[in-house]
Amino acid sequence: MGKTVVVGLSGGVDSSAAAALLLEEGYDVVGVTMRHLPAETTNSCCGLEAIVDARRVAKKLGIPHHLVDVEQPFFERVIVPFEEAYLNGLTPNPCALCNRYIKFGAMWDWAKSQGADFLATGHYVRVEEENGQFLLKRALDHKKDQSYLMYTLGQEDLRHLKFPLGGLTKAESRTIAESRGLVTAHKPDSQELCFVPKNDYQGYLREHRPEAEVPGDVVDTSGQVLGRHQGIAFYTVGQRRGLGLAGAEPRYVVGIDRGRNQVIVGSRAEVESLACQVEAVNYVAGGVPDLPLAGQAKVRYNMEPAPARWIPDGDQAEVRFDDPQWAISPGQVAVLYQEDVLVAGGKIRPTSR
Repeated sequence: MGKTVVVGLSGGVDSSAAAALLLEEGYDVVGVTMRHLPAETTNSCCGLEAIVDARRVAKKLGIPHHLVDVEQPFFERVIVPFEEAYLNGLTPNPCALCNRYIKFGAMWDWAKSQGADFLATGHYVRVEEENGQFLLKRALDHKKDQSYLMYTLGQEDLRHLKFPLGGLTKAESRTIAESRGLVTAHKPDSQELCFVPKNDYQGYLREHRPEAEVPGDVVDTSGQVLGRHQGIAFYTVGQRRGLGLAGAEPRYVVGIDRGRNQVIVGSRAEVESLACQVEAVNYVAGGVPDLPLAGQAKVRYNMEPAPARWIPDGDQAEVRFDDPQWAISPGQVAVLYQEDVLVAGGKIRPTSR
């Protein structure tokens, strides 16, 4: 075949299985691990153990392995926006930024510098070409699908990307790794943000951004003061615990007013919304549609897409759902599917209540 593919080896089972499959398909495979955090990091997904496991997989497969330092761009492109979003009362999605700027940005830049034809990862997503256009599709195993976090990709990206696991289940990927004697075959999945220990983002902010602790009022949707909060950075839409409010009826965070330094609470029904506004919209096929698009949208990673209309307006759009959706959070991502094809996505922006 004579085509070189660089595979991002994270030290986990998925990237290991992807490398094995591509090697057996006849590609010249090169493994690379992006070191995006300090060497002393202990999180399972990105510490020294992960690097060692990636090297062991590469050695077992008989492919070269490289370690590339991306700590500074990761800090600037992922960590700082994550912190700033919370300070501004938003709920960020750092994995989407990491995909755009690190996994499919910096890693592809490095791959090109090495003369590679393709870049591959162990993500569960599919790319298919139809009539000269590249379609980004949900994985066949919808429970593992990761397309939601890839809405920033375009035609030039998809042209050189390969996702060997898009048609497989997690169990099948483990079987592939096990049958080839790879050390990562039974390694557990990481369930935490790589730079936030134990997913404790509040503790992370207190340590790294102490200016987040600016107390203010907790108010209801009519503006009545009900209590005090510790800082808007520590609250997200839909949150119920930690509000410190008494009363017979449960209250939830329904909004955050950065200008007034207020956390707004309301009933469960008030957390639900029929629509949201999105910005920095990307259309995977390129261009901006002239008319509204019908399809299924999602506003959180762990939800099934729900019937909706996507109404474009340049690099912004409005998403209107058929039925109310729970806790649409500014700062998160909204995407639109038509069947299994990811059509568009953008960042949810704050709206006045």
